[in-house]
Amino acid sequence: MHYSALSLFLNGLSGNRNWAPAWRDPEPKPHYDVIIVGGGGHGLAAAYYLAREFGITKVAVVEKGWLGSGNIGRNTTIIRSNYLLEGNNPFYEFSMKLWEGLEQDFNYNAMVSQRGVLNLYHSDAQRDAYTRRGNAMRLHGVDAELLDRDAVRSMVPFLSFENARFPIQGGLLQRRGGTVRHDAVAWGFARGADSRGVDIIQNCEVTGIRRENGQVTGVETSKGFIGCGKLGLAAAGHSTIVAEMADLRLPIESHVLQAFVSEGLKPFIDTVVTFGAGHFYVSQSDKGGLVFGGDIDGYNSYAQRGNLAGVEHVMEAGVALIPGLSRIRVLRSWAGVMDMSMDGSPIIDRTGIDNLYLNAGWCYGGFKATPASGWCFAHLIARNEPHETATAFRLDRFERGYLLDEKGVGAQPNLH
Repeated sequence: MHYSALSLFLNGLSGNRNWAPAWRDPEPKPHYDVIIVGGGGHGLAAAYYLAREFGITKVAVVEKGWLGSGNIGRNTTIIRSNYLLEGNNPFYEFSMKLWEGLEQDFNYNAMVSQRGVLNLYHSDAQRDAYTRRGNAMRLHGVDAELLDRDAVRSMVPFLSFENARFPIQGGLLQRRGGTVRHDAVAWGFARGADSRGVDIIQNCEVTGIRRENGQVTGVETSKGFIGCGKLGLAAAGHSTIVAEMADLRLPIESHVLQAFVSEGLKPFIDTVVTFGAGHFYVSQSDKGGLVFGGDIDGYNSYAQRGNLAGVEHVMEAGVALIPGLSRIRVLRSWAGVMDMSMDGSPIIDRTGIDNLYLNAGWCYGGFKATPASGWCFAHLIARNEPHETATAFRLDRFERGYLLDEKGVGAQPNLH
């Protein structure tokens, strides 16, 4: 079914009883050309682009829970391409361009809102660093504006500009950044992949990877053995667990990253704001709630929940930036399991096993990368060579010493 104003009107006349399911719930077939482990944003996007761009439709996405139960539904919905380094900047800009046409592409309302992303700076040194970042962005054709204090105040006058410890001096603005409804991204990619013949198999946990003569032949699952010609791993925070099934040890640690939403408020934040003196970021949802988060919890975990020390840390940073936050109620929180690479940048690469492919190590950047990650992973699986914007995301860079240290917030404790 094609979604349109006409289909909405006609289904309304029938009491909305004739909508077709957005995707099927099939039983696994004995064999697929490609199996992707992980039904989150990256896995679903890879399956979608495999079918749409490369004509590979005999594909299964295997998800141990229900679709969208992982990080794709457990983030703060921010998209941006304000990266500094050569390896990351073109990739995230490619992702931003895909976001800009995504809803028309897969015929689904993902609520893409390019409301802008404003990164605040609080010192001369931080201003110089943002100047460098902005210049690097503009050299790659990415929009960037360096704002002084008065320009920032005119945009977001409710901030604590005269804070004794963290006075706001200005900010780096990317107007094309913004937010997207996170679970709608999963639903849109799932619907688009399913309509092209991809099987999305939910509640099917991978328990082993079968190999013969140095090749992967399929996966053992809670629904039995499923054979494949190629296997792609897109399991986010559980990447290390799945990779160990193929005797791979990854340079990744799993940490919990909490996010929060407040009670509904009248509109007052019409952009995304990040605190330069502490890791805090906030935007306002269409329902009025403030959506915000901060640092990862500082210990290894696979739990989709955080601890109270992390909650306190985020709230302190938020109130330092916006004192008025002290008077609102937090309704709920959730947590994603972050696959933190050792240099803060992702991995999209073939492994030492010829038909085994890896998509992992996204740290804080997984959601904003969803469409480009899926496209590049599909390109890698289909053609056995990296997409031009993902050539720096090699797995062996850690062994070779070619780290892509974008922010210095990898999994190593000393980098936090």
